[in-house]
Order: sequence, then structure tokens, then C-alpha cells
Amino acid sequence: MNALGPARRAGYRRFLTIPTRWMDNDAYGHVNNDVYYAYFDAVVNEHLVRGGGLDIRSGPAIGVVVETACRFRRSLSFPDIIDAGLRVAKLGTTSVTYDIGLFAQGEDEAAAVGRFVHVWVDRDTWRPSPLPPAIRGALTPLVAAA
Repeated sequence: MNALGPARRAGYRRFLTIPTRWMDNDAYGHVNNDVYYAYFDAVVNEHLVRGGGLDIRSGPAIGVVVETACRFRRSLSFPDIIDAGLRVAKLGTTSVTYDIGLFAQGEDEAAAVGRFVHVWVDRDTWRPSPLPPAIRGALTPLVAAA
């Protein structure tokens, strides 16, 4: 296993299909490195909103990103379709560490692997707050086997 998450598709519990866009490419003709982080953000937050009912506008607790990392393994390029794999590496009381893999559709080897860490805080005080029960419920099935 890679320190930032598995390099193979089978290591992930959930996938989100993300089409690349023309504007994702840089001058060298491949997806720019900063866009990979946008894909990470999309797969995590799509799951929290759809699966956990996250209310991004007025919910009492919010997830603040405190750490991200990415290891690039090969280029992606428009018009690739990406399968973004997601699993939970660590589910704490107030924090979650996600592993993410970006795969060209149909490929078993990740083009990039990464980590994304949320710390949950009270929206008003910005003090650490336990994960909301619905969020924890949506994340528990994604926890990686030890």
C-alpha cells in the first residue's frame, strides 16, 4: 500500500465519475496539478452532501481542510473521464482522514493518490466539534480494513 492510499482500484470503497474539462489542461496538455486537489475536494464533499446530508450553508458543524497531499503517478488529460476512488483511512471523534485515488476510466492503476483531512468544527465558534451522526454514518462504511 502507498503511504497516501492504495495505488489500485480495489483499495477504494466508493467512486465518483468526474469528466475532465478543456480548461483543466495546462500549457503542456495535461491536467494541471492544482486541479487534482479540486477532484479530491469533489469526491469527498459529494459523498458528504449526498450520503451524509451535509448542509454546507447552515449546518451547525463544518469540515475544515487541515491537510492535503498528492503523489502524481501519471498524467491525466482532457477528455479523460476520471473515476475518483474514496475510502476513510481514519475516522476520529472530530476528524477524518480520507484516502483518494484518481483513475483514468477503465484503468486499475491510479494516476494519482492522495490524502485529505477534515477537522469538524462548530460553525459559530470554530472550536472542534464531534462529527455529526449522519456524517459519521455515511463515512463508517468507507473505513479501510486495518
